[in-house]
Formats: sequence, structure tokens, C-alpha cells
Amino acid sequence: MNLFRSRVSTSVVSRMAGELGSSASVPTTTSSSSSSWAKTRSLWPSILRWIPTSVDHIIAAEKRLLSLVKTSYVVEQVNIGSGPPGSKVRWFRSTSDEPRFINTATFQSKEDSPTLVMVHGYGASQGFFFRNFDALASRFKVIAIDQLGWGGSSRPDFTCKSTEETEAWFIDSFEEWRKAKNLSGFILLGHSFGGYVAAKYALKHPEHVEHLILVGPAGVSSESESKPERLTKLRATWTGAVFNHLWESNFTPQKVVRGLGPWGPDLVNRYTTARFGAYSTGEVLNEEESKLLSDYVYHTLVAKASGELCLKYIFSFGAFARMPLLQSASEWKVPTTFIYGFEDWMNYKGAQEARQHMKVPCEIIRVPQVSIFRN
Repeated sequence: MNLFRSRVSTSVVSRMAGELGSSASVPTTTSSSSSSWAKTRSLWPSILRWIPTSVDHIIAAEKRLLSLVKTSYVVEQVNIGSGPPGSKVRWFRSTSDEPRFINTATFQSKEDSPTLVMVHGYGASQGFFFRNFDALASRFKVIAIDQLGWGGSSRPDFTCKSTEETEAWFIDSFEEWRKAKNLSGFILLGHSFGGYVAAKYALKHPEHVEHLILVGPAGVSSESESKPERLTKLRATWTGAVFNHLWESNFTPQKVVRGLGPWGPDLVNRYTTARFGAYSTGEVLNEEESKLLSDYVYHTLVAKASGELCLKYIFSFGAFARMPLLQSASEWKVPTTFIYGFEDWMNYKGAQEARQHMKVPCEIIRVPQVSIFRN
């Protein structure tokens, strides 16, 4: 871990852990610039549509949410081409040669600050980190992305048919983004499903990652390794059988929100108010934050289904990885820090077991009285 500590001390990582969990309030407006890659817009007014959203709505909602951040930032659409070089499948099996873009926010930082790339979790996008950006930007050059198929990034048709193809969808698109940004030697932080993607990327491209930070990562253990008694009992019931069927049919939570049409925004508002308010373990959202986040979450959820359809290929029912990180722990080549909240639903014991097999420095940080955002 010497290379990492020469630039970022353990105490800084520990403070980062606290900042990721505490969600300090940031009420001030920032300056920004952004470019929209949307080529077409619906001629129908939003109020007349069953699902009142568009790519322009996502970008506008993101801009309003990030206005709460004090640090100046720039948003850009990074062109990653139509597929990996030499690939015949594009992103993936698409017949279109249309270039794809990764929505990217870069925050102003001190000169020579180490670069921190942040990858969001399932059903989320980079705006979910809005309360963390100011604190992190004081120590790092923060770059946050929307993964391919989510947020304000391109949403190609999702045609992956296996776990391997699905992992490649995220890993290869991230690598093309890295090349376009000409980055190397960066710290890679992934939250929840983003932690799974970040770890898989570091396994394939360790030469570019200086240190790996996994915040409440999903997919560390498999179902057989976790031995979930409650899930076993649930599966034995008719309710469990129905949920398992829906999971294997790739019925995502986003489909429920889309199905509600114009009533969807109210459901999302109730969800975000409860998740980041009444049931929050940190400082709750104020009224403005809650309103802007709810609007942002709604538009990112109901846009065209794309990356969300990875769910059944990466995880089995119960969110257990089909190709868990634990199985590759002995192959890791990048120093790693795991960060968990004491109230997390992601079990830190999988990280403890992985550390026993890892041949690189690894530390596990648990933050008291905190639940890292669950997505």
C-alpha cells in the first residue's frame, strides 16, 4: 500500500469513509457547464405523456441537483465510440454504429490532487453523491460518471445474454471512457453494484488503478457462501416463488415506476423521503434537497431501460452474485479498502474472508451509526 499512502494517507481514507456516510448538508449554488447529447425531443408536452421524461429532463434535473454543491464543476459527454476496438458486437450486438457517451462530472480541485473516480450503484447515477462532492473535492480531483445505460449516459439496447457479456458491457465501456479521458494511476471508488464493477475492472486492468475503494460493495459473496436462512425460507413460500419468477424474468423496480405513468413521481418522492429521511441514519435531507433529489431520481429511473437489465445476469434472487468477487480475491493486484456502515445490509464478513486470500494490502473500515446509501 506504499504507493497509495505516498499520496493519500490511511487517515484521509478514514475521513473519506465518514464523509461518504455522514452526508453533510451543502446548500450553496455552484457554477457549471454542460452539453446535451440528445438529438431528438418529443413534440408532445410533458404533461400529455404517460411517462413525462426525456434525456433533456435528466440533464436538467442533474443540473438542478448539483446546484447544491459549492465546488465548481464541469459536465461533459465523453464519446466512447460504438464498441470496443476490434469488437464485432458493439454495445452489445447492436446493429447501430452510433457513438455512445458517458455522462461525466469533474469537480475543481487543488493542483496535483490525486484523481478519484466515483462509480455509482444499481438504479442510481452520479448525482446520488451530491452531498459528498464538496468534502471529497477538498482532497481529490473528483470525477463522477454515469455508467453506460444509466443516468445521463447513452442507453443502448441491452442485448447481453450471459454474466460474462454483462460484465464486459460495464468493464469495456469504462475502459473506453478511461482512454478518452487519458487517465491512469487513479483511485477508483465504487458503491454497491458500482463496487462490483470497479473491482471487476481492477481485476482486468490493474495497471491503471492505484487504489481500489469499495463502499458497501455488492457481489462479494455468493448465495452458497452466505447461507441465507431467511431467503431459503422465503423461497419455500408461494410469495418467494413469485418474486423469484419476477427476478428471473428480469422484472426490474424501474418497470413498476414506468407502469405508474404520471403517478410515478409521487411514488418516487415518497420513496426518497422515506429512504433519506425517516429511515436515514445520518443527517436527513432538507426540503429543497429532498425535492431536487426526488425529481432527479424519477427521471433517471423511468428513462429507457438499458443498464438496469443487467440485474438477473449479475445477481441471483436475493442479490447474490453469480460470479462473486470472493472467488477472484487471490488474483487481485490492486491495494484495496472496503468501507461499510454498521447498519449496512451488505455483509462485511465477505470482505474479511476475501482479505484472507488477497496478496495485496487490504483494510476494512466500518463506520459506526451509518448505513451507506443502499443501491
